[in-house]
Amino acid sequence: MNALKETNFSFKGQTNFYRGKVRDIYYFGNRMAMVATDRISAFDVILPRAIPFKGQVLNQIATKNLEATKDICPNWLEQTPDPNVAIGITCETFPVEMVIRGYLAGHAWREYRDGKRSVCGVALPEGLKENDKLPEPIITPTTKAHEGHDEDISREEIIAKGLVSEKEYEQLEDYTRKLFQRGTEMAKERGLILVDTKYEFGKLDGTIYLIDEIHTPDSSRYFYADGYEERQEKGEAQKQLSKEFVRQWLISQGFQGKNGQKVPEMTDEVVNSISDRYLELFEKFTGEPFQKQDYSKVNDRIENSIVKAIN
Repeated sequence: MNALKETNFSFKGQTNFYRGKVRDIYYFGNRMAMVATDRISAFDVILPRAIPFKGQVLNQIATKNLEATKDICPNWLEQTPDPNVAIGITCETFPVEMVIRGYLAGHAWREYRDGKRSVCGVALPEGLKENDKLPEPIITPTTKAHEGHDEDISREEIIAKGLVSEKEYEQLEDYTRKLFQRGTEMAKERGLILVDTKYEFGKLDGTIYLIDEIHTPDSSRYFYADGYEERQEKGEAQKQLSKEFVRQWLISQGFQGKNGQKVPEMTDEVVNSISDRYLELFEKFTGEPFQKQDYSKVNDRIENSIVKAIN
């Protein structure tokens, strides 16, 4: 059960390195190489075992979606020289993540279930059930934490604290709504519902760019459209393609990333089932068969692709 857990390269001309929850990022001045590893995180905790092919799935779906939305908003991506690698420009990142929700699911549902009738300053109507479609999509931003948990924050707080200027925040909101609409349309073509997602933005030379991944199973939640209404009417769980099933498995094992809680054991069976779900989403989303890459010399393959792309 091979998987790409991390990389440790040292390149000529490299100016910095950052290891995120999932990605290893190599900086070369105003450009960077982003390696999508097979690490997986949930509740802002990196789980102990990597998931075979997960990085390839994320990188290839993200590339497809960045290419399909560059008419809406400039984005950071220049090329994808390897299934696990993306090369692009380095931006100054805005310290907020733009979360947008079309349905009451996940974190927003848990808040609503516990009696809250607003999320990030956005009011929600009474009488909603889990996974109901919202009257219109709502933006519920979070702070972007380098360590620990991201925190809900309102539009008013973001502007008042000077995290983002009002003018720029209005632009981020506009991009967020348009990107979500495009993502919704693309999902519908594949028989899927884009439930919620998040976008990250940065700025370079006064221009705002969409950065990181978009519309992947790590950053988004999808339902199958077929049978959605029937399942809602019967109060049944929705059939999902997202990382929510990993969170639900962890919750069932008594783990939600809180202090003192121990990450449950990830057996081969659990790891394989998670990998299978990622491959399912890739094929469902793209309509293409997934081509598994060879792991035997994965580090050499990735290193060579970066050297050729950067030079």
